[in-house]
Amino acid sequence: MADHTQSPGIPSGLNHLVLNVRNMEDSHAFWTEVVGLKQVGKLKARPDRPNPPNMQFYSCDHAGKDNHHDIALVENPSLPEPPKEWAMFGTPLAVNHIAIAFPTREGWLARLAYLQERGVKFNRRVDHGMTHSLYINDPNGYGVELLYELPRDVWEGDIDAALNFATSLPTEGPEALIDNHEDVPVFKAKETV
Repeated sequence: MADHTQSPGIPSGLNHLVLNVRNMEDSHAFWTEVVGLKQVGKLKARPDRPNPPNMQFYSCDHAGKDNHHDIALVENPSLPEPPKEWAMFGTPLAVNHIAIAFPTREGWLARLAYLQERGVKFNRRVDHGMTHSLYINDPNGYGVELLYELPRDVWEGDIDAALNFATSLPTEGPEALIDNHEDVPVFKAKETV
C-alpha cells in the first residue's frame, strides 16, 4: 500500500452521502425512526430556485463535534422498484450498503432490540474482525449496516485479515440480540522471517 503520511491534500473522512429515494415520507421514517438520525434541514425555495427538489438533510449524534449533515435524501419517484429480497451482492443497485456507527456497544444493542420489537427484518447479523454488525435495508433497497467498532488494538495489526473475517449469527429471536464482545480474535501483523 502507498504511504500517504507525507502526501498533501489527503481527505480526513467522508463528510456526507446523498441518496435518491422514491418516496420522501417513507425514507424519512426509515432514517429517523428505524436508524435514529435527526432531520436537520430541508431545501427551501429562494428567488434563484423557486421550485427546489424535495431534499432533506439528516445527522448522527457527533457528541459535540461539528458535522452539518451525514446523509441527504432527494426524492426521485422515477427510481425503479427495489429488489424483492435484499442481498449483500448481486442486486441492481448502485449503492451496496451504508454503514452507520453507534458510539457504544450498549447503544447498538439497544437499537437492535428496538428494531426487533418493531418487526424490522434483520437481513444479516455478523461479527466482522473490526465491527459487530446488523444489516437491514431501507425502502429503496439500499443496504444499511448498523455497527459498533471493536477497539483499534483488535484489528489494527492486520486490517486485511480483520476485513476478511466474518462470523454469521442468527437474525431472529433472542439469539439475534446476543453479542460476544469478550472473546474476539485479535489480528496481529504477520511476522517476517
